[in-house]
Amino acid sequence: MSGPLKLDEVIHQSTRLAIMSHLAAVGETDFLTVKRLLGLSDGNISVHTGLLEKSGYIETEKSFVGKKTRTTYRLTPAGRRAFRQYVAALETVLKGSADGGG
Repeated sequence: MSGPLKLDEVIHQSTRLAIMSHLAAVGETDFLTVKRLLGLSDGNISVHTGLLEKSGYIETEKSFVGKKTRTTYRLTPAGRRAFRQYVAALETVLKGSADGGG
């Protein structure tokens, strides 16, 4: 490696990593799906998606289905780029471990 490996701390937290991974796989998801998949409380989802949105990694859209609010999340181009860089950094670590570099 040419310098110290820097993992994106916003993505690295396990809940946010799960949200980002899910979004990278499916493109778009909603609040209820995140809640069901990850078993999180409403408040926990709001905190983590809020931080991802503040970081510019996801965008949130609120709409109505009948009289119920539907919250949808999707990766921004910056979020997709950051996630790819995060995965590449992990692959570097794994490659270094496999080569006996650690």
